[in-house]
Amino acid sequence: MAAPKKGRRAPASKGHPGRTLILVLIAMAALVGGMFYSNHLTPRLGIDLAGGTSFTLAAQNQPGKPNAINETNMNTAASIMERRVNGLGVSEAEVQTQGNSHIIVNIPKGTDAKQARQQVGTTAQLAFRPVLTTAAGAKTPEPKPSPSQSGKGGEKATGGKGSSPSPSASSTTQGRAVTDALKKPSASPSASASDKPSTPPTPPAPGGADIPPALQKQFAALDCSTKQSLSQANERAAGTKPSDPVVACKQDGSQKYVLGPVGVEGTDVKDAKAVFDSQQGQGWIVQMDFTSGGGKKFADVTGKLAAKTQPQNQFAIVLDGSVVSDPRVSERLNGGNATISGGFTQQSAEDLSNMLSYGALPLSFKIDDETTVTAALGGEQLRAGLIAGAIGLALVVVYLVAYYRGLALVALASLGVSAVLTYTIMTLLGPTIGFALNLPAVCGAIVAIGITADSFIVYFERIRDEIREGRTLRPAVERGWPRARRTILVSDFVSFLAAAVLFIVTVGKVQGFAFTLGLTTVLDVVVVFLFTKPLMTLLAQRKFFASGHPWSGLDPKRLGARPPLRRRRTAPTQTKEA
Repeated sequence: MAAPKKGRRAPASKGHPGRTLILVLIAMAALVGGMFYSNHLTPRLGIDLAGGTSFTLAAQNQPGKPNAINETNMNTAASIMERRVNGLGVSEAEVQTQGNSHIIVNIPKGTDAKQARQQVGTTAQLAFRPVLTTAAGAKTPEPKPSPSQSGKGGEKATGGKGSSPSPSASSTTQGRAVTDALKKPSASPSASASDKPSTPPTPPAPGGADIPPALQKQFAALDCSTKQSLSQANERAAGTKPSDPVVACKQDGSQKYVLGPVGVEGTDVKDAKAVFDSQQGQGWIVQMDFTSGGGKKFADVTGKLAAKTQPQNQFAIVLDGSVVSDPRVSERLNGGNATISGGFTQQSAEDLSNMLSYGALPLSFKIDDETTVTAALGGEQLRAGLIAGAIGLALVVVYLVAYYRGLALVALASLGVSAVLTYTIMTLLGPTIGFALNLPAVCGAIVAIGITADSFIVYFERIRDEIREGRTLRPAVERGWPRARRTILVSDFVSFLAAAVLFIVTVGKVQGFAFTLGLTTVLDVVVVFLFTKPLMTLLAQRKFFASGHPWSGLDPKRLGARPPLRRRRTAPTQTKEA
């Protein structure tokens, strides 16, 4: 008989099943430990199970655009709102149009309702306008220049490597913008940390500013000191055409401005992100990258402003009619990027960058209604679903015990491992990617019980087929595995492909079902390959299973096994003597 070739493992080779089981147990312990370390012991629940907040937003007519409220703009607005809310790390948020002019936004519990309200309702129309004049935010019927009316407009924008801010820029408390700069601390002896500005008073209509009398009158009557007047002023400014000058207020109402036509629009901003500037000590800032065309426009505007005197050398960064920042310009700024700074918190910087990154809404909206959604109905449905799942699982267990007897212990242990892995991974995915468990996702997990049980049955039947052919248990376990493996992989691949297609082509809660189904299908492959098969290999060495005990589920007599296979012996060939 020829010797077996080297490098090939015999069909009944067992490998190292003990090591594989140890690795699986270590992975389970690591996942459970990570769950306790992150202090998230339960999966994050969707709005149907945990409740949340629901907003109803009504679209508003745009000045000069009587037909702006249409199906295309409404669908675009809903899509942008959904991306904004999910940019907060929120999953399972529902954003859908209702009728011709309303959008419904449902936010799960655990999300800051105020923050979400700002994200979905803010139009995020960004513009860069040159400053013509500025004054204190209170109403000024008669222009009376005063040192207190100048001040917070004294920021400076710098560009190019090695540039440094002026001393007055370091004393401001709001709104400094810098672009494409590696900043260095100023060594000027006049630098001061005082909060009081040292800039000269600016009259409402300084010489050199071409401000129409009607606009001067609006500027004098503009009041930014109260919340109501500030809101009205922002609304009026947001409705002004980009080609027209406008009067506007600063976000905190401390200053008011006369601004020229838009020099650079928000659509020229390619990307925006919030970062913490520890090197220059500016705290949280928002970095913007312009498109190629936007970068050229920005360079042209700053080049023109640099040749003027204050306040005409300032430009205002206007968001939805409100001035976010008003930096000074001392030189042409190239590089195609800019940084907005000035008193941002981490949350406010992330909110602004999120809105700028995902674009401006094509319509303006007002919140018609805001209600709190309870989880009472979802809780009842969840209980009903869990009861149905428990009944289904009990029937599966009864079937396994009645039909497979001792092999049912292998199936139940594998189901337990699958359950632990599924629960811990779902729990950890909540804080990491915002996964929220909703009712369809629970249904997906229940369906996965049948998929997992089907894999065990395929393998057990292959082993029993080998025993029927007359083989003992140990070679039957190894010979039945390749055939079962192919069937399991094909079945799970079809299931995973269906889940992937469903996840891609659907939205909302159905995606939760598809995600859970795909996750549990992948875990089924992991459990069968790394737990069920090694465990079966070890149990095949135990007398209870190897001897074919009647309660092992592998009794040869009960399975109708054939007599043991024997190799055919050929008679030795006799050589005739010559």
